[in-house]
Amino acid sequence: MKTFNTNTKNNGEWLTPPYITQFFDFDLDPCSPTVRPWDTAKNHFNENDDGLSQDWNGFIFCNPPYGRETFKWMKKCHEHNNCIALIFARTETIGFHSEIWNKANAVFFFKGRLKFYYVSGTQGMSANAPSVLVAYGSNATLELERFSKENNGKLIILNKKEKNK
Repeated sequence: MKTFNTNTKNNGEWLTPPYITQFFDFDLDPCSPTVRPWDTAKNHFNENDDGLSQDWNGFIFCNPPYGRETFKWMKKCHEHNNCIALIFARTETIGFHSEIWNKANAVFFFKGRLKFYYVSGTQGMSANAPSVLVAYGSNATLELERFSKENNGKLIILNKKEKNK
């Protein structure tokens, strides 16, 4: 097994595989790592900016902190209504039911598990859970449909309406 040295100060930050964010033309990443070897959007907020409390503009990419905080971010994605988020596919959780199944417009389940990256830009091992891209809003849904045609996985349209309350 190959091991990687990580900066213990940044070991809670994992980067989205670049092929995902490079496929889209995102205006803002409100959950950007403080250190990153590549851009994920035209503009970035990191934890020092508190992206959750900031105003969001344009087409958003959100790879939120995982765990209890995830669904606060999903709620904001839904309110913004032009966002694609990357989270673990924990489909059985209360948060997934309330913020994804009941509010998102579409989801794309990846075939297999993603390999996230260290802040150094080095690829890590496979994630410990499957991942899903979640689209909020008609523009994000169209973009996710386009992504699904070129990537292995399964797209599910949940709601074609702008918002599902």
